[in-house]
Amino acid sequence: AEWSHNYSLFLPGAYTWEMFSSGLPYSLSFLFILSVHEFGHYFTARYHQIKTSLPYYIPMPPFPTLIGTLGALIRIRQRIPTTTQNFDVGIAGPLAGFVAAVGVLIYGLVTLPPPEYIFTIHPEYEKFGLNYADYVYSKEYLVNRMDITVGYNFMMDILANLFANPTRMPNPHELMHYPFLFAGYLSLVFTALNLLPIGQLDGGHVVYGLFGANGHKWIARSVFVAFVFYSGLGFIYPGMADADLLLYMPLYAGFLYFTLKGLGLDMQKTIIVSLAVFLVQYLITMFFPVAKGFNGFLLFAFLLGRFVGVRHPGAEVEEPLTTGRKILGWIALAILILCFTPSPLETTLVIQEQQPAGVDVSTLYPTH
Repeated sequence: AEWSHNYSLFLPGAYTWEMFSSGLPYSLSFLFILSVHEFGHYFTARYHQIKTSLPYYIPMPPFPTLIGTLGALIRIRQRIPTTTQNFDVGIAGPLAGFVAAVGVLIYGLVTLPPPEYIFTIHPEYEKFGLNYADYVYSKEYLVNRMDITVGYNFMMDILANLFANPTRMPNPHELMHYPFLFAGYLSLVFTALNLLPIGQLDGGHVVYGLFGANGHKWIARSVFVAFVFYSGLGFIYPGMADADLLLYMPLYAGFLYFTLKGLGLDMQKTIIVSLAVFLVQYLITMFFPVAKGFNGFLLFAFLLGRFVGVRHPGAEVEEPLTTGRKILGWIALAILILCFTPSPLETTLVIQEQQPAGVDVSTLYPTH
C-alpha cells in the first residue's frame, strides 16, 4: 500500500498548487541554466550573422525521467560557412551553461540549510537522529520504497570542498531534495554529454576545430564506440535467467547494430563491430560480475547513432583556429572530464513479495 501511495504522485491530478510552488526553485534554476546554454549558441550565431531559431524547450513528464525536461536546442537554418564560426557557435553554449551551473551550485552550497532540514522532507528519519544514514538506506528499511542516489563527478566535489559547510552537505541519497544543488548537478551532467566529441554535439564542433576533419573522424568514432560499450556493459550478463536471455539477447544485438550504424561503416563492418562489442561486454561480466556501465545512457547512444550521427559535415572554408580559440577548446575538453558522471542517477526499488506466514523474502531491483 505504501509503494502504491508513493507512485500515485506520478498519476494525473495528483499534484497540488503547494507542490507546484515548492518545485519552482528547482525548475526555474534548471531552465535558467538551459536557457543560458542555448542563448550562448544563439547570440554567437547571430554575431556571425548565421540564421538560427530561438531555443526550443523539450518538456517531459516527471516519470520516468524524474527531471521534467529533455533539455533544449536551437535550429541552425543554414550551413555554417567557416571552421572558426562553427567552433564559436559550438563552444559558446557549454561554456555559458557551465558558468551558469557553477553559479547556481555555489549559491546552493553557501545557503545550505542545517542538517535537520531533511526531517521536513522525511519526518520518519527523525527517530534515528542525524545518524539516520546508518539506518535508512538498508535493504530492510527500503522495503516498498524507491531510493534515488546521485552519482559523482569531479566538479561537484571541487565546489563542495570550496564552498559548502561540511556538516550541512546532504547525503547523495537526498540531493534531489535540495533544488539548487540538484539543478546544478544535472546541468553539469548535461554539459558533459553535450561536450562528448561526437558528430555535431558541442564537443564534436570543438574537436573538429581543434583537430580538423580527419582528427574528428577517428576521435568521434573511438569515443562513440567506447560510449556505447560503457552504456551497455552489464545489460546482458551470464547470470540472467534463460527466458530473459532468449528475449533480450536478440533485442540488444539489434540495438547495437542499428546504433553502431552511426559510424558510417558498411553492413559487414558494422556487424563485426557490434559482435565485438557484445562479446567483450559479455566476457567482462563473466569474469568480473560487478562490472556494470550506466544503462541509462543507452537511449542517448541510440539517438546519437541514428539521428545525430558520428560524422561532422565539412565547413565551406577550412581555416586554423586562433591561439585563443585553441585554449578555449582545451578548456572545454577539461570541463568534459570534470563534469562527466559515470552514473548520474541510480534508483533502487525493494519490493517485499507476499509470502506465507513465517517466510520473509525481499527482492532488490537496482535500475539506472
